[in-house]
Amino acid sequence: MSRLDVTEKIVAAKVSKGLKWADVAQQVGLSKEWVTAACLGQMTLTAAQADLVGQIFGLSKEDSKWLTVVPYKGSLPTAVPTDPLIYRFHELVSVYGTTFKELIHEEFGDGIMSAIDFKMELTREADPKGDRVRIVMSGKYLPYKTY
Repeated sequence: MSRLDVTEKIVAAKVSKGLKWADVAQQVGLSKEWVTAACLGQMTLTAAQADLVGQIFGLSKEDSKWLTVVPYKGSLPTAVPTDPLIYRFHELVSVYGTTFKELIHEEFGDGIMSAIDFKMELTREADPKGDRVRIVMSGKYLPYKTY
């Protein structure tokens, strides 16, 4: 048994039960973005959260315990993603990464945007030419320190 095995059980139960990530998140009491990441093996749940997620997906107590283990972050099977949707994010960073870097440094100075102190919201944006995906990301700015 591993964290990956539990992730696969969660995804199978989600499909079997016809669940939506937003509904799972509402039951857990956190954002759909964070709860989805946790259920897909990228975040650590508390024991209480893991028990609740276990109940939602019909996991055993042993399975639920795996959800409290700090995961190995980064779940892509290849360096360059082959899934078309995920590849577009890779492409986005390839094309706009230097722009993000330049504009963040110009606005804040030499530092990074945290992916640890981070939040994200994904919503549908209606558009007469075809709906759009709206992703708002907010990460704490962390300046490099001198020593």
